[in-house]
Amino acid sequence: MLDGVTLDQLRTFIAAVDEGSFSAAGRKLRRAQSVVSQTLANLEAQLGLKLFDRSARYPRLTDAGRGLLADARTLTDDIDGFKARAHAMREGLEPELSVAMEVMYPMEALTRAATHSRRIYPHTALRIYVEALGGVIKPVLDRQCSIGVIGSLPEVPNELQSETLLNLPFVTVVSPSHPIAKRRGVVPASMMSKQIQLVLTDRSVLTKGRDFGVLSPVTWRLADMGAKRAFLKAGLGWGHMPIHMVQADLDSGTLVRIRVEGMPRQVLMPMRVVYRKDVPPGPAARAFIAQLKQ
Repeated sequence: MLDGVTLDQLRTFIAAVDEGSFSAAGRKLRRAQSVVSQTLANLEAQLGLKLFDRSARYPRLTDAGRGLLADARTLTDDIDGFKARAHAMREGLEPELSVAMEVMYPMEALTRAATHSRRIYPHTALRIYVEALGGVIKPVLDRQCSIGVIGSLPEVPNELQSETLLNLPFVTVVSPSHPIAKRRGVVPASMMSKQIQLVLTDRSVLTKGRDFGVLSPVTWRLADMGAKRAFLKAGLGWGHMPIHMVQADLDSGTLVRIRVEGMPRQVLMPMRVVYRKDVPPGPAARAFIAQLKQ
C-alpha cells in the first residue's frame, strides 16, 4: 500500500497543516473540501496511520502526523528541485559547470563569478580546479572541464577557442635580506642570472622542457603560488609575482620590488578563457565568463 502514496497526497497533507483546516487547504489547492478530506483519508489508509485528529472543530496533527510532516516536506522539496533541474536541462542549461582556473587569477573575480552563478543558476553545480600552466589546459582538452582560465601558458592548442579576459600586472620581487635587494636602480641581467630564480611549474606534459619568463639558469621550481611567495619572503630566491598577491608584502616591506635590465617597467600577463571548439559554453558557462570579464 505504501507504494501507492502519491506526491499529490503529500502536497495535500502539507497544505492542510499549513492552512490549518481542510477547507482552507481546498481553497489553496483550488479543490472542494470533500476532495481534500478524501485525499487525506486515502493517504492515512495507505500509511496505516492517523495523521489528523478530527474530533475538534479544526483538525490537529497526531503524533504520527507530526513525525511524518518533516519527511513529507523534504520529499516534495526534493521533487521540486528535481523538476526544476530537469526543466533547466531541457532548456539547455548545464547540470554542472566545471572550471579550471589559473592559480594567478584574482580570487576576488572568481568569487564574484561564483556568487553570480549561485544566484542566477542555482541548479547548476559548480566545480572549480585551481591549476597552473598546462594543468589548466589539460582538463579542458580532456573534456573534464567546460572552460579554463589561462595566463602563464601563452600558447593555446588548436582544439581550443580563446577569449581575452584581462591583463594581470606582474612585479619582480625579492626579500629585503636578499643580496639583489641592496642593488640600487636597474639590476643587470648578468647579476640576476647568478641568483636562484623561483619559477612556477606544473605536472602536465604540455610544458615539459619549456620555460616562460625564466632569466636565470639556476632555478627552483614550485607548483604552488603560496609556497613560492613563502620562499621569496624567506630570501631563498627572486621571482615574478602577480602584484595583487604580493601588494600587502610590498606595503609591509617583507618583499621589495626590483627592476631587471631588459624587462619593461610594467609587465602585463594576458589572461584568457578557453574552451573546446566542438563544445561551446552553455548559458551558465557564458554567464560565468561574462562575470570574469568584469
